[in-house]
Amino acid sequence: MTEISNVKVYDLKESIIASGYPMRTDLEGEPFEDALKRATRLARQPSNSGHGNFLTGIRVSYDIKYPQYLSPQLQRYHFNDIVSSQSKMHRLAKLDIESSCNEYVAQGIIDVVKMLQEVYNDNPSYVNYMMLVSNCPLGLELTMRCSTNYMQLKTIYKQRKNHKLKEDWGAYIEFIGKLPCSWLITE
Repeated sequence: MTEISNVKVYDLKESIIASGYPMRTDLEGEPFEDALKRATRLARQPSNSGHGNFLTGIRVSYDIKYPQYLSPQLQRYHFNDIVSSQSKMHRLAKLDIESSCNEYVAQGIIDVVKMLQEVYNDNPSYVNYMMLVSNCPLGLELTMRCSTNYMQLKTIYKQRKNHKLKEDWGAYIEFIGKLPCSWLITE
């Protein structure tokens, strides 16, 4: 199932401080605790109000191991850039299918894909490749590196916290909850 690792957060403090720029006449330092209180108040405003724009400056990068059926849902978010990913197209013929599928893929399907993999590797024709790639289960898990920001994570959190795919989106919601100052996203 979905696993998130190698998480890095950038510009958290700087963006929280920048949340006060619209009302500042000077950029002399203010206590960080005051900036954090203001940022928390601004983050609770509706996303379309513009008051939480500082959240776009808090960037997050992470690796996500995910089943193929999650990919179209994750890719719908406009600021969840894929930095790099495993290539099903380039590696499917060599991939260990047994260990690359989640627990919900039926053994019979795994056996068919392994057989198609063997047929392709023995005779790498276009038709054999298309048979292999077209019969690949959605439960095949790959890994990609993504980059996003707290504003986008706020949208994802609101839309996916009670999603039907509770194991996959649940892991994503749990990842969000472990980020520093996660209440800026979740409240």
